[in-house]
Amino acid sequence: MVPPGSGRLERSRRTADGLNASGWLMLAAERVGLAGSAVGPSPDPAAAGWAAMPRIATYTSGGGAGSVRAARDFTVATLHRWSAADRSYDIAIVVSELLTNALRHALPGSGDDRFRRSIRLGLLQLNPGVLCAVADPSTVAPVLRPPGSLGQTGRGLHIVCALSDRWGYTSSGTGKVVWAMFTARLTEPPAGRPPR
Repeated sequence: MVPPGSGRLERSRRTADGLNASGWLMLAAERVGLAGSAVGPSPDPAAAGWAAMPRIATYTSGGGAGSVRAARDFTVATLHRWSAADRSYDIAIVVSELLTNALRHALPGSGDDRFRRSIRLGLLQLNPGVLCAVADPSTVAPVLRPPGSLGQTGRGLHIVCALSDRWGYTSSGTGKVVWAMFTARLTEPPAGRPPR
């Protein structure tokens, strides 16, 4: 359940319309290699390069104090509804870090009169994985920096790197999209390889 005033829940979709409505999320999917450039308006998932229609859920952050927690709760509830909860804890932590970074670094200052765009979270499930992406209005690239030994901040992208299988960012027409990809965990690791 999303607390009132903390953000706007957008319906989970599993249609070609959902692909078109979340163009910023498709930028991230293309960057990860989940979709070809044919994802556009085609109603046929096979023609768009998808073996099956993906599930998409989006959430727009209200920017308030509870927005990160609300987005994390939205993420966990969505993954459970999709029966994709095997990495929900890792994904929820990464969502928290990506949203926190966007809220801290990507929004214009209080005196800045530039257009204000909201921060959006998108989840895309296409077996065998889940892509989470955060779109924000900043064009500044995220940078993995060494955290100070006593610093309280500076570890967010290190956590994203450690918990996701891949992460990155792509420019959008109105800012950037930072994404993290999670593949399903194997129940038994291949011979000679420890579980993750």
